[in-house]
Amino acid sequence: MEKKTISAQEIVTKFNTPYQTVNYYTAIGLLPVAGKIGNKRMYEEAVIKERLQKISELAREGYPLNLIRKKLLGM
Repeated sequence: MEKKTISAQEIVTKFNTPYQTVNYYTAIGLLPVAGKIGNKRMYEEAVIKERLQKISELAREGYPLNLIRKKLLGM
């Protein structure tokens, strides 16, 4: 079964996340890029959904982004 991929723009629409946030989270490694189609980054939808939920959860608990990154990436 093929994994469903979505673009950064689709993440903005589907998960109500600002484009700048998607770019920043990608740049710091929180949202892994599954591949590229032309100049478009593609992400695995299930991974993105899980990551954004976890980031939101930890942020609500008061964790700063640098600690969220360490928790999610095991650093």
